[in-house]
Amino acid sequence: MIPEDLRYTAEHEWVAGDGSGSVRVGITHFAQDALGDIVYVQLPEEGAVVEAGESLGEIESTKSVSEIYAPVSGTVVARNGELTDTPELINTDPYGAGWLVEIAPGGPAAVEGLLSAAAYRELTES
Repeated sequence: MIPEDLRYTAEHEWVAGDGSGSVRVGITHFAQDALGDIVYVQLPEEGAVVEAGESLGEIESTKSVSEIYAPVSGTVVARNGELTDTPELINTDPYGAGWLVEIAPGGPAAVEGLLSAAAYRELTES
C-alpha cells in the first residue's frame, strides 16, 4: 500500500503534489498500522509556518503518542477538520480522507528531495 504518485519521508509522512502549488500531507499506511487505533490528532493552525523535519503536530493512538514531522517547509494553508471528531479516518483511509494538512512550500525543489515510492518501499522492507 505505497501509492506510486506520492513522495515520502523516512519518518513515514507522504506528500501529494509537485510543490508548484500547495501539497497535501498525511502519514503512510505503514505508520498508521504501527500506531494502531488513532484516537486524537493535534495539527497546526492555518497560517502556521512549518520547517521541513520539524514537528508540526502529534498523533495519539491507543499505543503511544507520536510526533508528525513537516516533510517540506512552508505555510499551512488547510487542515483536515474532519480529524477532530473522527481521527480514525487516518486508520481507515490514510491516503484519502485521513490527510492531515496542506502546506504551500517555497517551490518544487521542496518535494524533489523526498523519497520516491520505490525508495520508501525499500526503507520499509528492510
